[in-house]
Amino acid sequence: MHARLDAGRAQILTRRGNDWTDKYPTIAKSIAVMPAQNAYLDGELCGLLPDGKTAFNLIQNATDTGEGSLVFFLFDLLFLDGENLMALPLVERKARLTSLLNGAPDCLRYNDHQIGHSPAFHRLACQHGVEGIVSKRINSRYEPDRRTWLKIKCLNREEFVVIGWSEPEGSRHRIGALLLGYYTPEGRLICAGRAGSGMPVDELERLWQRLQPVVNKMPLAVPPPRSTRFGSPLLLSRVHWVRPEMVV
Repeated sequence: MHARLDAGRAQILTRRGNDWTDKYPTIAKSIAVMPAQNAYLDGELCGLLPDGKTAFNLIQNATDTGEGSLVFFLFDLLFLDGENLMALPLVERKARLTSLLNGAPDCLRYNDHQIGHSPAFHRLACQHGVEGIVSKRINSRYEPDRRTWLKIKCLNREEFVVIGWSEPEGSRHRIGALLLGYYTPEGRLICAGRAGSGMPVDELERLWQRLQPVVNKMPLAVPPPRSTRFGSPLLLSRVHWVRPEMVV
């Protein structure tokens, strides 16, 4: 998630440029009063449990109801008062960021880091039951079109993105099945299969509503194999493709 400040006006933006300011007014108001004329920040919006761990459903509840306590963890500063900081080393950008966030409200927090000791830090994270850690080079510049960081997970599970949904059959509501994909090490998006059986009607309705704004052309590097359920031209014609933004 990105935040843009321009002369007291704040915007909350997704990485694809969608304006979500109205969804998170408290965060936007806090950005708007930061001690800068203009700034562009990078971070992660999180819902926090009482033990300090993050929970996705808290973000969803806040989006759906306009309520809930969210925290915007900020980990990078790309522009500040007309100066482009992207070519600076990461540690220098974060030093500027921590100064900017001095005295900020609780909903804006500096995302601190640990230099070195990665194996021990990863073990500690796993002992606390979190998903994992993210590693970056301390001297790296900001490159918006390249993934220059590494996620090291604690859990032995694969991460998939939703790439579409099929038309329902019979009395099933809105969605027949979710189509899932995964990225290869080369960055190609490949079909992984389908999921979604056993979902209650209200969950199907929520998913369907959430997928409507991201309907798009097929995002896969290659069509699903013809041997799969969705591989034939007839069944593919009943698939609604979306931009691969939702992770499951």
